[in-house]
Amino acid sequence: MNFDEAHQATTAGALAAAYARRELTPKQVAERCLARAQAARGVFTQLTASRALAQAERATARWRAGTPLGPMDGVPLTWKDLFDIRGTPTTAGSALLAHAEPAKADATLVAHAEAAGMVCIGKTNLSEFAYSGLGLNPFFGTPVNPALGTRARAPGGSSSGAALAVALDIAPIGIGTDTAGSVRVPASFNGLVGYRASRRRYAMTGVFALAPSLDTVGPLAHSVADCIAMDAVLQGGRGDEARELLAGDFDAARRTLAQQTFVVDPAILDSERVTTAVRENLQARMRRLRAAGATVVEREVKSLHLVQALIDSHGWLGASEAFAMHQARLDAPQAEAMDPRVRRRLEAACDVSAARYLHLRWERQRLIAAFERDLEGATLVLPATAHTAPLLQPLEADDELFARTNLATLRLTMPGSFLDTPAVAMPSGVERVAAPDGSTDLLPTGLQLMRPRGEDARLLQIALSLEHLFSSPHFKEQ
Repeated sequence: MNFDEAHQATTAGALAAAYARRELTPKQVAERCLARAQAARGVFTQLTASRALAQAERATARWRAGTPLGPMDGVPLTWKDLFDIRGTPTTAGSALLAHAEPAKADATLVAHAEAAGMVCIGKTNLSEFAYSGLGLNPFFGTPVNPALGTRARAPGGSSSGAALAVALDIAPIGIGTDTAGSVRVPASFNGLVGYRASRRRYAMTGVFALAPSLDTVGPLAHSVADCIAMDAVLQGGRGDEARELLAGDFDAARRTLAQQTFVVDPAILDSERVTTAVRENLQARMRRLRAAGATVVEREVKSLHLVQALIDSHGWLGASEAFAMHQARLDAPQAEAMDPRVRRRLEAACDVSAARYLHLRWERQRLIAAFERDLEGATLVLPATAHTAPLLQPLEADDELFARTNLATLRLTMPGSFLDTPAVAMPSGVERVAAPDGSTDLLPTGLQLMRPRGEDARLLQIALSLEHLFSSPHFKEQ
């Protein structure tokens, strides 16, 4: 096997297997990843080539000696440019911070990945200050996924570069953050898996904040299995802690799913905001779940609607916190150098009263408890985004269209963030869209799974069972 063959469907698991068989070395993989990264426009803000090659050399020596640190040893990954990486500035996607003082130490999670032997390729692009669900960035450039057709489309944000680094097969795992949907949206737009962890699952030391009560971290990857292995690393493990779980197959998946109940809220799915392709693809997946023995019920999840009504009437909790984080910049002349779309969104929260902010905080705790009661042990299924990746050029040309599209894009992910649910976004199918040149664009659609706060391990196990089911030849033959 050569690198190109292995890279056709790169996963961390596939690379580890190739290392173990001595068909590839971490050094070979790192060199190719860096070459691809250098050629990818708008995906990275900074590359860490020297660090990556040194890490890859050490990983190669360990695999040759038969003493790898674990299955993630020598696996490349990228970090959204909100994470401190020693010797590099943390830009948060902003020209204002492009020449900031380099970080003196790695963020805790970066250190965890290094301890597991992983190879840091670089820091990925994002919406400025992580404050947009569409992923546009006028300073570092907006990354584009050519697999979505000849017309450029929004990559999804704010973790745009993290998603594109995976979608373009630069690295099998990109680490992003999710405050209102910033992992799940780009996963949905690009046909990837994105995992939003409950807030307290990972250490946030050394991570540039947007809204501290909402910010969390999550990986984007080609598979749930890679997200599970990365989850172990981010908690300070080596990646093999979930080996027994990852050893499952189609039959094991069916046994797991036969014991599960999934809830679909028809008022959400049938909303006029949800496109036909998104709705029909999710419904098709639910039919397959039923055929596999799972229980799928359609009923209202009242707490979810109460959250959306609260956001509509009182605004987004994160807006007040983001304004507070950036108020000094907004009051200074340097504000003129910010992306005007981001600046306007930040400034819009300047008049939010303390009473309104506290009401949102108090209601949040009540609704988190109500959501757990509403699910009654089930897993919620809903679209990750109500639509597929929108065309990029109209968004760049029309600020009003950008604002409307941004809100529409985040509408189905914001409630989960407010409720601090662990969530997994995964592909559900494609939408076929005719292009002006007569070709057909195949745009990914996504669904998301949610469970109550803190039920991350259970959610990941269920998501893995769905992945086994949906990728199995048995599934395709049904």
